[in-house]
Amino acid sequence: MKIIKKVPFVLACLISSSLVLSQTSFAQDKQNILTVETLSQLNQIQTMVVSPDGTSLVYGLKKGINSADNHLYIKDIATDKVRQLTSHKKAESNVKYSSDGKSLYFLSARSGSSQIWQLMLNGGEAQQITDLPLDINGFIVANDEKSFALEITVKPGCTDFECTLAAQTQDKNNKYNVRVFDQLMVRHWDTWNTPYKNHLFIAKKVAAQQIKTATDLMPNWFADIVGIGQVSFSPDAKNLVFSAKAPSKDQAWTTNFDLFEVDLTTYELTNITEDNKAWDAKPVYSNNGRYLAYLAMATPGYESDKFSIKVRDNTTGKTRSIANQWDRSVSELVFANDNRTLYVTAQDVGQKSIFEINPEFGDVRSVYNMGTSGNIAVVDDKIYFTRHSLNTPKDIFVINRDSYGIKQLTDVNKSKLSDIKMAEYKQFSFKGWQDQEVFGYWLKPANYQEGQTYPIAFLVHGGPQGSFGNMFHYRWNAQLWAAQGYGVVMIDFHGSTGYGQKFTDSIAGDWGGKPLEDLQKGLAHIVKAAPWLDVNNACALGASYGGYMMNWIAGHWPEGFKCLINHAGLYDMPSFYTSTEELWFPEHDMGGPVWQGSDDYNKFNPSAFVNNWKTPMLVIQGELDYRVPYAQSLGAFTTLQRKGIESRLVMFPNEDHHIRNPDNLKVWYQEVFNWLAKYTRATSSVSDELNVVKDSN
Repeated sequence: MKIIKKVPFVLACLISSSLVLSQTSFAQDKQNILTVETLSQLNQIQTMVVSPDGTSLVYGLKKGINSADNHLYIKDIATDKVRQLTSHKKAESNVKYSSDGKSLYFLSARSGSSQIWQLMLNGGEAQQITDLPLDINGFIVANDEKSFALEITVKPGCTDFECTLAAQTQDKNNKYNVRVFDQLMVRHWDTWNTPYKNHLFIAKKVAAQQIKTATDLMPNWFADIVGIGQVSFSPDAKNLVFSAKAPSKDQAWTTNFDLFEVDLTTYELTNITEDNKAWDAKPVYSNNGRYLAYLAMATPGYESDKFSIKVRDNTTGKTRSIANQWDRSVSELVFANDNRTLYVTAQDVGQKSIFEINPEFGDVRSVYNMGTSGNIAVVDDKIYFTRHSLNTPKDIFVINRDSYGIKQLTDVNKSKLSDIKMAEYKQFSFKGWQDQEVFGYWLKPANYQEGQTYPIAFLVHGGPQGSFGNMFHYRWNAQLWAAQGYGVVMIDFHGSTGYGQKFTDSIAGDWGGKPLEDLQKGLAHIVKAAPWLDVNNACALGASYGGYMMNWIAGHWPEGFKCLINHAGLYDMPSFYTSTEELWFPEHDMGGPVWQGSDDYNKFNPSAFVNNWKTPMLVIQGELDYRVPYAQSLGAFTTLQRKGIESRLVMFPNEDHHIRNPDNLKVWYQEVFNWLAKYTRATSSVSDELNVVKDSN
């Protein structure tokens, strides 16, 4: 297999002339830096679809995280003209073009419940297509536009919607409040599991009549489909394929998602990936129906294994692996119009890049590799996609399939960011564990002045199989720390994604080993290479595994930082195992269940090394976090308080593993910036936006 890099990888990210740094002081230019308030008011592209003929595209635009202004816009690609399509107070989602490109289908609750609507693009009001007694969570439409696949939440065992409605009514009228389970999983992310599941339905449209009935394709499954995004109609509308875990007792410790093909004449289901006991996902048919491509992992119980590409020939029934020697894990894939060439996205050395794959020979060619790309759509010789980076929010771009002719099609935050000074950033590499090459990024303070030194915000990503790469993040936006006057440093330590599967796998059984060494060597390297970074005036912060690393640093690098910030960090590994929900994760990374003799739960247990703790720590947690239950944060805070170490606990009662509510997120950033400012020489400006949250005691 050949890997052809047509566009060379660039380590030093190009910064536009609009980002030339002013020589005025940080205090004088404070009004021109990125603030939490500005971030929350940025326009966000919610969806993007391209017409079948490539002449227009439609995107959903939400004008601020809290805004009700969330509507659809259409852009004529030839003329660049944009017009607003919808203005109803109820937003639209799950947008699809009709096969002829003359209308749009979308979900909206404008009639009181979430139903499918159709809007003709030559004028007129949207017409309601479905009128079902339950909300539709998501849908796809077949090429003939007579068949719709629907995701609907129902009670397993019910044969009609009335049965589910009756069960819901009974639940509301019960005078008792109790949860009863006979198997795991009992909760997920921030929600306790209920007797209701997300099932896949098929609905048929007859002439101009509204759809009022639908057939459950998995009526007796006490299990969910993965989501409507992993459902695909065959072009002739005779079959569809979806991804799900079959009902079983091992839901909490297996990653065996399979693909099920449905004969839409008989509604018979066939598990087409039964032989693979690992994860199968994201099926997509070629435009002529000859091939079915999908992603497959090889290691059971491992959620961060490499997603490789499989292609089934629907004529011969044979399935083969494509580009199997290419060492990247694929995120999404689409067929080109030739029904053979595949275009995919995959993390690649700090970027999320677009690649072209020749299924016949397995050649892989880089098409575009700057920033984080996604939502790819291929029409004729063009690839449409969204992109964001460390200094730019998401916009829509187009590039020729030969990787030339890149063009930005939207600039949805041009006016909102015109006076905002973004920080310069650059990727670097160094010799980490066993002198292997490791990558990272730095950002200069937004108002950097040559010859000055700046305190460091050392951001550690979660996962741990993750990355703080070239992306614009709304919860951990590196530009916000740069705007506060910090030099930002982020290291993709061993275990990070996008550097080959061996690199990702290397963290399993070594949570506190290679990653810590990479973090230490990376910081030592970059402060020497970039002397404007003040290594003696640094704080470290991270969430989830990054929070674990804060607890681990406290015990194994106690002289490294002036302060630590631990969001939802693992503190005690044995108790974490018995209280988290997805057991496959610790069982893979720690070598099995906690009682089966694996020493990793104790060897890499932060709570076993608290005798070394002395660094001031801010501990933050959402009380609805079922991935890392909040007792982990209570354990860390209790230890800090009992040992007399400066510490602060901030709990969000209505948040889960992430801080999602924009107002809560604003407070989250305030607490973080104030804690950093307390222990460094940087002056936090966040108190200018908010009143400081007062201690509860």
